[in-house]
Parts: sequence; C-alpha cells; structure tokens
Amino acid sequence: MGYVPSPSYSLIVRVEIENRIGMFAKIASAISGAGGDLGSIDIVKVEKGKIIRDITVNARDAEHEKKIIKALKNIEGIKVLRVMDRTFLVHEGGKIGIYNKVIVKVREDLSRVYTPGVARVCLDINKNKEHVYRYTIKGNTVAVITDGTAVLGLGNIGPDAAMPVMEGKCMLFKEFGGVDAFPIALRTTDVDEIVSIVKKISTPFGGINLEDIAAPRCFEVEQKLRQELDIPVIHDDQHGTAIVTLAALINVGRVFKRDIKEFKIVIAGSGAAGTAIAYMLLDYGVNDIIICDRAGILYEGRADDMDPHKEELARKTNPSKIKGKLSDAIEGADVFIGVSAPNILKPEDIKKMAKDRVVFALANPDPEVAPEIAMPLVRIMATGRSDYPNQINNVLAFPGLFKGLLEVRSKGVDKEIFFAAANAIANIVKDEELNEDYIIPSIFNKKVAQAVSHAVSEKAKKLKLAR
Repeated sequence: MGYVPSPSYSLIVRVEIENRIGMFAKIASAISGAGGDLGSIDIVKVEKGKIIRDITVNARDAEHEKKIIKALKNIEGIKVLRVMDRTFLVHEGGKIGIYNKVIVKVREDLSRVYTPGVARVCLDINKNKEHVYRYTIKGNTVAVITDGTAVLGLGNIGPDAAMPVMEGKCMLFKEFGGVDAFPIALRTTDVDEIVSIVKKISTPFGGINLEDIAAPRCFEVEQKLRQELDIPVIHDDQHGTAIVTLAALINVGRVFKRDIKEFKIVIAGSGAAGTAIAYMLLDYGVNDIIICDRAGILYEGRADDMDPHKEELARKTNPSKIKGKLSDAIEGADVFIGVSAPNILKPEDIKKMAKDRVVFALANPDPEVAPEIAMPLVRIMATGRSDYPNQINNVLAFPGLFKGLLEVRSKGVDKEIFFAAANAIANIVKDEELNEDYIIPSIFNKKVAQAVSHAVSEKAKKLKLAR
C-alpha cells in the first residue's frame, strides 16, 4: 500500500448531481472521509435539475480507489456515470509517436526527401560512411532495448508488459535531453541471441540503452555488445544509477568536508545497480566497500548463492573479510546504499553506523527503510522517490550522458566519462545551496542535462572516443 494519495492512482469520476444546495459539500466530505485527495471539479453539462461534473481524485492504491468510489455512490442525489483512471488514459494508444521534421506539400518537396533526390544522399553515404551521422537520424537516436525480465520492481513480466516503461524512457530522453529514442522489446532471453539481434538492427542508432534486463545476464549482454559495436552501449540500470549515486556521494563529501574515498560503505543488493555502484566507487578510489545480498555479506570463498559475477565482486570488496548479515556489515559504516528490497534496514542497524550517518534507501516504490523512521537517526537521507528530499533518479544522468556521446559521435564509453557525468551533476548544486536536504539537483532542473552533456562530450574528445 502506498503512503499517501499519489498522482499515479488518479481518477476522473464523472457524476450526475442533483442541482440543490449542499451537494458539493457532501462530495468533498465523502472523498475526504475516505482518505482521498480532491483535485479539480469541472462542469461537463448542465441539465434541468441536474449537473454533470468530472471530479479528479488521487488515491493511495487500487483498493483505495474502490473505497472512494463506494463513498461517492453512497451519497443520496449522486449517480456515478463513469470512472476513468488517469494513468491508463495517458497510455491510450501509446505515449510516443514519430513526426516529420521536413514538410512535404508539393512535388518539389517529395523529389528532395524521396526519389529521385534521395538517391544522391544514399550514394554520398555509400562513399563516406561517417556521413550517416550527418544525413540520417543516427546522429541523435538511441535504441532502448529490453527483454522484459527485470522491469521496475515488477520482475520478469515479459516484453509486451515492459513496453509502457520503455516508451516512458523514450519520453524522458526527448524531454530532458532532446534525444530521439525508440523502444525495442525482444522476445528472447538468450544472451547470444540478444547480442546478435541488437548488432543487426544497430544501423539507425548512435547509441544503445539497455534497460530492465535481469542480472547476471545484463552484464554479459553489455560486455559483448561493447565488443561488437562501435557506438556507446550503456545498461542504464547499472551505470545511470551508479552515476547519480556517485554524484550524491560527492556532495555528501562536500557537506562533511571529507574525502569520500575514506568512507566505509555498505551496499545492499548485488544485482545490476548494486554491482555497478560498487565497481564505480572502487574505480573512483573508495576501498572499504561491503556488499550484502539475500544470503548475507559477500566474501571471498562464500559457498551459498554465488555466481561468477558475485565471486568477482567478493574478490574486489570486503577488505576486512567480514562474514555475517547486513546487521554485522553495517557496524561503523559511514554510508548505507540500498538497491534491494523494502524494509530490510532496521533502526537498531542504523544506530550501529558511524557518527555522521548517511542512508541512501533507493528501492522503489518502498525503500529499505521508511524515511520517517530513518530521518531522526541519520544526518543525510536519500531515496529513489520524488516525494522526499534528495531523490536519486537515473533521469539526472542518461539524457545528458547520451546527448553528449551523440554530439561527438562517440565510438564507445569509458569509466572516466561516467565520472565526468557524476561530477557535472554534483556541481549543479552550488556551495551556498548545499545542505543535508539538498545534495542532488531536481530531475526537472534543465541545467543538469546540458552540464552533463558538455562534460561527457569534452571527456570523450580527450579519451579519443569522439569521431
């Protein structure tokens, strides 16, 4: 169940109301009494003795929606005509489309954009392969690729059910980075088949964004595609999350006036995000990192619930060779980073941490510890949610990251590019603005993508990845 009424459970209820005094007060009272959040009320039609209105209401979840509707139906003089879920309404027909950048109105227009004129451009690209970036959509287009096996917090729901998320991702690329993106949901979970398909369809794309592919398969897919393709391939669940987490930690260091390389950090979750965060922090110079999963602390030689990727992680983390559970790992830790499951971090665990406690509880929608519980016990709290301060969200990274790579027609990507992106995000927050409740900029701050794009393109040039 959600914490408070949310726009994601928003209804438009069309009601027929007897036109007499006091009816609006009864409606407002019924919605409030049911715990709903009353929004706009619009007149649809006025008839003799009746008014038809559309009432907007936010609820906590699906069951709460039913409770609100029942409360309205119980009002004498009210008839519920229709209930429309606003979230489903915005998905009607899909959320994205294709539009023409060039107007085709007369014969001359047609002869330039299509035959016979287009043949000249085709022949030019045939002679000069790099001109495909200049004369086609490749220079500003990304493929958003999924197999539907790790969608949000929903798990393996398949490629069809993953499509609304992929469309949403494409919307964010366009809205925040001006980058065109297209969703491609594959009906296979075979690593080699995914790699083969993506390689074969890569021509129109200047970059590949892998999305919601379960670990450990996602690591293999990304690694193989990077070897096969001469365009950037980024698994956003890994590196997008890691970039924004690093940016937030850089600003934690600024608040505390400490070098984050000295932090003791505990990460809950050894999937795509947890693994990428660990490696990015290790590459950045943080040495004391402990990772926990369902079976407890990762350590070299652990027998239970291991695979080659976890074994590699175990070799590179946990320098003190600690064994046990999360509650053992967190003793004396400066930072807890959760990318795992709800309600696994207890108040007594938080109290074991170092003096200046930092908790990033990023599981969504329900974090590893309820912010209301953690906030009195920590100095800095961050979540993946938009209704609390310090939201750590991939949207701060991927639009500007890909925009910068596309601008220089990058042949690939590098950890130094990720560091440049993280520092660009962190530096959006000025010294005079920085405080415990503001260590990371808003996802709606338009300066973020621009700053990230510039930093990424400059770094790609220095690394000689730019064409």
